[in-house]
Amino acid sequence: MGDKALKTRDQIDSKYKWNIEAMFPDETQIEADIEDVLAQTKEYEQLAGHLTESSASLLKALKSRDAIWQKLEKVFVYARMRRDEDNRRTQYQAMTDRCQTVIAQVSAAMSFFTPELLDAPEETLLSYIKQEPGLKEYEFLIRDILREKAHVLTKAEENILAQMSEITGATNDIFTMLNNADIKFGTITDEDGDEAELTHGNYITFMESHDRRVRKDAYDHMYGAFKSLINTISSAYNYNTKTDVISARIRKYDSARQAALSGDNIPEEVYDNLVKVVNDNLPAVHRYMEIRKKMLNVDKLYMYDVYVPLVELPKKDIPYEEALDIMRAGLAPLGEEYISRMNAGLKEGWIDVYENEGKTSGAYSFGSYDSMPYILLNYTDTLKDVFTIVHEMGHSMHSSYTREAQPYIYGSHSIFTAEVASTVNESLLMRHLLDKETDPKMRKYLLNLYIEEFRTTLFRQTMFAEFEQLTHKAIEDGEVLTAEWMCEEYQKLNDKYFGPAVEQDDTIRYEWARIPHFYNAFYVYKYATGYSAATAISSKILKEGAPARDAYIEFLKTGESDHPIELLKLAGVDMSSPQPIQQAMETFRGLVEEFEQLV
Repeated sequence: MGDKALKTRDQIDSKYKWNIEAMFPDETQIEADIEDVLAQTKEYEQLAGHLTESSASLLKALKSRDAIWQKLEKVFVYARMRRDEDNRRTQYQAMTDRCQTVIAQVSAAMSFFTPELLDAPEETLLSYIKQEPGLKEYEFLIRDILREKAHVLTKAEENILAQMSEITGATNDIFTMLNNADIKFGTITDEDGDEAELTHGNYITFMESHDRRVRKDAYDHMYGAFKSLINTISSAYNYNTKTDVISARIRKYDSARQAALSGDNIPEEVYDNLVKVVNDNLPAVHRYMEIRKKMLNVDKLYMYDVYVPLVELPKKDIPYEEALDIMRAGLAPLGEEYISRMNAGLKEGWIDVYENEGKTSGAYSFGSYDSMPYILLNYTDTLKDVFTIVHEMGHSMHSSYTREAQPYIYGSHSIFTAEVASTVNESLLMRHLLDKETDPKMRKYLLNLYIEEFRTTLFRQTMFAEFEQLTHKAIEDGEVLTAEWMCEEYQKLNDKYFGPAVEQDDTIRYEWARIPHFYNAFYVYKYATGYSAATAISSKILKEGAPARDAYIEFLKTGESDHPIELLKLAGVDMSSPQPIQQAMETFRGLVEEFEQLV
C-alpha cells in the first residue's frame, strides 16, 4: 500500500478483505432468520410454567433456547461486522440496531428460565439428567446454575432487581458521559511547536514523546482536568461501589468481591495470591525504574517519564505478507496441525487487513458459532501491528478449536481464559524474535517492549485490583469514600509500586479518577492472571515441546465446558496456586537483568 491517501472499501484488493459473504451469500435470508427467531421465541414463551414437568420438557426448552440464540447471534455478528467495514453505510447501522432490539426482546421473553429451573428440587433435575441422555450435554450448565442457587432470589424479587438495573447502572453512565463527552483537557504545544488538543486518544502518544516538556504538559493538563472534577467523580464512584456492596448483600454473598468472582467460580485466594506475589516482587520494578532514570539521564524521574520508550525502534517497514511469515515462524512451537489450520484460515478469508474510509479503528477477533473466526485489522506495516495479528490470531484459533469440539452452549470463552490464548501467541512471538535477534539495538528495543508489557499488564492491573479491594472494603466497613481518602490511598499504592527512583508528586493521586474499568469492579485482575497463565504456558511449550503443546491444544478445545481454573489445569497451569504468578515474576526479573547488562 504505497500511497498514503485513505482508500475507499472498493479500492482495496479482495485478497485483503475477509470473506464475510460466506456467512450470508443471500442477504434476504437475514430478515427470514429474524422472523424465524421471533416466531420461535413466541413458542418458547409457552414453556413457562412447564419447564421442569419432565426430562423431555426440560430438554426441549434447552434445545430451543440454543437454537434461537445461535440463529440470532449469526445475524447480529454479520450486521456488526458489515457495519464495521464502513460505519457510514446506513443499511448496516439499521440492521445492527434491529438485531439489538430483537436481542432485548428475546432476553426478556426468556427471563423466566433460571428462576423456574431453580424452583424445581435439585434431586429432580439430577434424576432427569440420568434419565434423558440428551441432557448429559447440559449437565455442567445445570449444575452451574444450581451452584448459584443460594444467591438467586424469588421470581418477584428477581423481577424488582431486573427493573432496578436501569437505575443501578447509572453511576457508570454518569462517569462515561463525564469522561467521554464533558471533560476537556485543553491544548498543549507539541514537539513541532504546534497547538494540539489533548484527548484520551492522543494522551499516551504525548506521554511517549522524547520531548520532556511535552510529556509534562500533557500529564499536568490530563490530571488537572480530573482534579477540577474530583468531588463529582468521587461521588459517582462512591455510589458505584455502594451498589456493588448492597447488591452482593441482597444476594447473600459475604462480600462484593466474592459476588464478582462467583460467576466464574474463581476462589478468592486466586485474587489474594496475585496481589501477594506481585507485592513480593516489586523490587524488580523498582530496579527497572532505576535503569529508566539512568537511561533518560535525568536528576529526578517523574511519573510523566515512565512511558517514554528507552530505545527507539530501528525504522523498518514490514509488509503484510512478511508479517504472516514472521507469525508462522513465531508460532511454529504450537505444531504443524496448528499452523496448517491457521494457513487454511488465511486462505479462506478470516482477515480484513487494511484501513479504508469509514472502517472501525483498532483490531478484534469476532464471528458467530457458525462462521469463520474473523479478524479485523488496520495494518500499517509496523512491528506493533505484527504483534496485533498474532494476538488476534490467538483468539481466532481458540474459537476455531472450541467451535469444532464443543456444542453451542459451551462454544465461547470467559475473559479469564480468552486472554490466555492471545497472550500465549504474543509470548511465543517475542521469544522467537529475541532468540534470533543479533543487532544489539533491536534486541534492547524488544526487551524494553516486553518489560513494558509486563509492567502495564501484570503490575499495573494488580495495582488497580488492590485499589478496588481497598475501596470496597471501606464501604463494607461502613465508611464513605471521600475524594481526599481515595486520592491518598491511590498515592500510597503508586509510591509502593514504582519505588524510590520515582519522585512523589501531588498529581498522580488523581489517576484513579480516569479509569473506566473501576465501574465494572473486580474485573481487571483477570488481565494480570491471564498474562501470568500465558507466560507459564508459553515457557512450558518452549521447554517441554510436544507434551506441553498437546495439552495446550486440548485446552483450546474446551470453550466454557468447565470453570476457568479447571480448564487451565488441562494446559498444565494451576491458577489456584501462586506458582504461575511466581514464574511470570521470574521471567520479568530475567528480562530486567538482561536489559540492564545491555545498557
